[in-house]
Amino acid sequence: MSLKQKTVAAECGVSGVGLHTGAMVNVTFKPSEDGQIVFVRTDLENAEIKAISANITSTTRGTTIGVGDATVSTIEHVMATLSALEISSVVIEIDGPECPILDGSSKELYATLKKVGSKELEGNQDVLTIDSNIEFIDEETGAEYLIVPSDSPRFTVMIDYGSNVLPPQHAVMKSFADFEEEIAPNRTFCFLHELELLLEHNLIKGGGLDNAIVFVEHPMDDDKQVKLAKQFNQSDIRATQSGTLNNTELRFVNEPARHKLLDLIGDLVLVNARINGHIIATKPGHGSNSRFGKFLTGLVKENRKQKAPKIDFNAAPLLDVNGIMAKLPHRPPFLFIDKIYELSETHVVGVKNVTMNEYYFDGHFPGAPVMPGVLQIEAMAQVGGILVLSTVPDPENYLTYFLKIDGVKFRKMVFPGDTIVFKLDLVSPIRRGLCHMKGIAYVGNDPVMEAEMVAQIVKRETE
Repeated sequence: MSLKQKTVAAECGVSGVGLHTGAMVNVTFKPSEDGQIVFVRTDLENAEIKAISANITSTTRGTTIGVGDATVSTIEHVMATLSALEISSVVIEIDGPECPILDGSSKELYATLKKVGSKELEGNQDVLTIDSNIEFIDEETGAEYLIVPSDSPRFTVMIDYGSNVLPPQHAVMKSFADFEEEIAPNRTFCFLHELELLLEHNLIKGGGLDNAIVFVEHPMDDDKQVKLAKQFNQSDIRATQSGTLNNTELRFVNEPARHKLLDLIGDLVLVNARINGHIIATKPGHGSNSRFGKFLTGLVKENRKQKAPKIDFNAAPLLDVNGIMAKLPHRPPFLFIDKIYELSETHVVGVKNVTMNEYYFDGHFPGAPVMPGVLQIEAMAQVGGILVLSTVPDPENYLTYFLKIDGVKFRKMVFPGDTIVFKLDLVSPIRRGLCHMKGIAYVGNDPVMEAEMVAQIVKRETE
């Protein structure tokens, strides 16, 4: 499945205080066609930071990325919102070291970016498709992750703090269509004992009861209530029967689990690829998410390597030889493809069975038959012709002419008895009947030939 790169349709932004610094910070999202998410610290010189796993510098109380002395902290809510809106190419200008906490959720971020909208770019996002179960255990924290095959991104998170006020719970997001209503509004949370430790170290200067849920596990004495009220600039601080400070009502009964799901989505954007799989996470946190993300980044790099398409040769093809001849003008002995197994708007997969009965083996290296390279190119071109002719409703009335062939490489010889699988992908969108494709031919799992081709379809002249 291909997914187009998207950027913001116009400039937009949000402002607010940073959770830990307490300083006002302004964030501006700007359109970009570079195909990547980049933070730019406008208060520093030459401070560009790509949002990728390799640039993670800290996962303490949030996810921080950095290059050199330039860092940006608590980026996870911003990243989750971009992921939900499928925005994969954007410049994010920020005039401080930390993203604003806002109300502790992604609600305002989502509303801002949704209002301005997005626009498609020509390139495709990287997509990591999961076709078998994958397990990952973070040895440092004990967090467990399982990915099972799914046609689209899906998330399940389970948390258990062993707390009497925050019971074990789970949250599910079946589709990014649910993000706005079900995930974005969920706020960050902590326990009172964690909060007190942070306050003692002069941290979370921007934290307050308007941007976080604070769970209280033990009764507070009067001195503690007075101290907290002063630190939070409140007239009164108390623990409710629900176990939260003051009258903080949960937006969902499982709001903490939903927020952990929000964080997980944001942290995994740094993998720099859409993950088509159902991710089931048990007790995730920023540190374990980071290590899991780096593991997935390795899978993405492996996935980018040339791999033969997986074909079930027992299954019926999309087109057999008769279906192919209904679209292509070629006929034996100059028809060099036997079946088409995959065909979309951007790619095609076809097969050629090489047999000793091929007419050219009578004169091409008799006694040591090898399929001529020029005929491999022609076979690949015919598979590509199926792709370009699929863009018109009456392919039988068109002819395909190849205008240019570049970058041809022959990697291994092809012998009688081999089955060649040709996979061609569009390099750029088809315009005015012109089609630019990159093709690779495989025998088994080994690439045997590759080439780039430019073809044009022309309507047949009628008498």
